[in-house]
Amino acid sequence: MSQPKIHFISIGGSVMHNLALELHRKGFQITGSDDEVYEPSRSRLAAANLLPAETGWFFEKITADLDYVILGMHARADNPELLRANELGLNVYSYPEFIFNQSQDKQRIVIAGSHGKTTITSMILHVLRHIQRNFNYLVGAQIEGFERMVRLDSDAPVIIIEGDEYFTSPVDPTPKFLHYQPHIALVSGIAWDHFNVYPTWESYVKQFELLADSLPRAGVLVFDETDNMLDVIGHKERQDVTNIPYEAHPYKVTNGQTFLKTSSQGDVPLYVFGEHNMKNISGAKAICERLGVTDEEFYRAIQTFKGAAKRLELLAKNTTASAYRDFAHAPSKVEATTRAVKEQFPKRRLVACTELHTFSSLNKTFLNQYRRKLEAADVAVVYYSPEVVEHKRLEPITEDDIRAAFKRNDLVIFTKPEKLTSFLKEQKWANANLLMMSSGTFGGLDLKQLAQELIPKEV
Repeated sequence: MSQPKIHFISIGGSVMHNLALELHRKGFQITGSDDEVYEPSRSRLAAANLLPAETGWFFEKITADLDYVILGMHARADNPELLRANELGLNVYSYPEFIFNQSQDKQRIVIAGSHGKTTITSMILHVLRHIQRNFNYLVGAQIEGFERMVRLDSDAPVIIIEGDEYFTSPVDPTPKFLHYQPHIALVSGIAWDHFNVYPTWESYVKQFELLADSLPRAGVLVFDETDNMLDVIGHKERQDVTNIPYEAHPYKVTNGQTFLKTSSQGDVPLYVFGEHNMKNISGAKAICERLGVTDEEFYRAIQTFKGAAKRLELLAKNTTASAYRDFAHAPSKVEATTRAVKEQFPKRRLVACTELHTFSSLNKTFLNQYRRKLEAADVAVVYYSPEVVEHKRLEPITEDDIRAAFKRNDLVIFTKPEKLTSFLKEQKWANANLLMMSSGTFGGLDLKQLAQELIPKEV
């Protein structure tokens, strides 16, 4: 029997190319198209001979013998390949619908929330792998020890899915996480972001309530009870659904090292740090307990967890200084990450830089959400590109707008990457830390190289 034939419209996407690689590993016949493919997708697809020969959309690639067409978020509703697939009456799925299709006979666990979901998912995967469990997964970032971000084995009894609240596809405005139909859902917190998708706080919160309300009988809702809005949603009565609230795991910081305080295992040393990560650990532990993982197994595994890519990622260090990169871009993430580094190294001067890069962060109406979010930094820096503001067709913002929004008169603001670099090179880095926060690249800076120049290893 021949393996299914699947065509990916927008194969270069972060999850899309990982899904294509995973199905290729399983022996499926894979083709795909895209109008642009960036690294690392390009190299990874090329290595598997799945990179499209030329960029663009080609309706002739859509043939009647295709078993499935998988539609990525970055295609448009009038995509010629999509129109052809519909014309032929083919099975067209978004990737969340396809993941559900492939996991209907598994226990489905969805990790959601405005922040922390990638890290919590990564922690759970790390623990399950450490104790040699058989499981499937979908996660939004590369994790150490995992070749791909997607795994779909037919014999795995459970799948752990990082689920976001944003639109499923260009023709489906349903939040992705609703398509997975979880038996267990975790929500890590609710902090309004993506102003362009959900223009009001109420419309944003509603998506998480829909997720909680979608749980089946005997379902489980795990949630951060220190989040005021989530506490309301989490404690709402739902017939035959178990509510499991959590808060930050007890911990202590000693000489720049964080330890979990436990009654059964003593002090457990960690690579990760910050109160937000102590909440992430509690959430991950609650899920692992539902899967039968013992306290001893969890604590032994979690102390070797080094974090997901670009989440408080250590770029350079010596005995008196460290440099970190973090994906933080939303206001709540900027605040939590800045506080985490200051708490870990309270006696070191902290230079914290954040880039306003997303549609929301560059929107003048949304900017006030950043009020006092850099308060924990000794030196607070904001970088943004007026050209990006123009490209996104947003109202221009000025340095005065940003300074007023952040409520910090000593805020240092740059619009050119070379000026930011010069400023950082002028700083004294003895007994100091650098934190670079962005979902972008600060105008194309090589952050690792810059960090190693600023904070060289001792000879």
